[in-house]
Amino acid sequence: MKKYLSRPLSCTIFTLLITTLLFSCDTLRKTPERNSSYRSSRGPASRSTASRGRTSPARKPVAKAPVRKPAPTRTATTYSRPGDANTANVPEVVQIARTYTGTPYRSGGNDKQGIDCSGLICQVYSEMGVKVPRISWQQSEFGQEVGSVAEIKPGDWLFFVPEAGKEGYVSHAGIVTDVRSRDEIIFIHASTSRGVREDNLFSTYFKGRFVKAMRPF
Repeated sequence: MKKYLSRPLSCTIFTLLITTLLFSCDTLRKTPERNSSYRSSRGPASRSTASRGRTSPARKPVAKAPVRKPAPTRTATTYSRPGDANTANVPEVVQIARTYTGTPYRSGGNDKQGIDCSGLICQVYSEMGVKVPRISWQQSEFGQEVGSVAEIKPGDWLFFVPEAGKEGYVSHAGIVTDVRSRDEIIFIHASTSRGVREDNLFSTYFKGRFVKAMRPF
């Protein structure tokens, strides 16, 4: 004899089965969404962490090229050319030079308040509009050297060393103003003790110190 479950109990069991089945389907349906969300939120973080784990190689400092300063502009000194017609006026040279007679000696001086030997030469020609070197050793290389004492003429430049009978640097200079004889050659210069004056090349003091004569023009 078959036994049958009561209808109320059967309905209850059926309802439970349906509910369980629906819940299981819902769970299966939502699970991929949770997983998808998990991957989307974790993925970038994982990549970020990985990129933080990799350190970029340190960049070596690049040495800057040295800045080159422009070279200072050098202005070449232009002197009058030896042989120019306007510089060969020897009488004018002598006349101007003699106007400085009695001017006291002053190292580095360039006027009648005080002047030195090379300054006298430079200033005389400057008044004629002629530019010549200012320093005595430069003056001793300007123009053409006179071959012998016998060939010295007015307007030539004479140069001397500090000690008689010894070689040395040019320390004194003057301008020839008159050639009276073979042993009397007069020149004007700025003496350290007596100022601007004229003396004889063949005097005891100057003869032993004389080293050369130059014809500037």
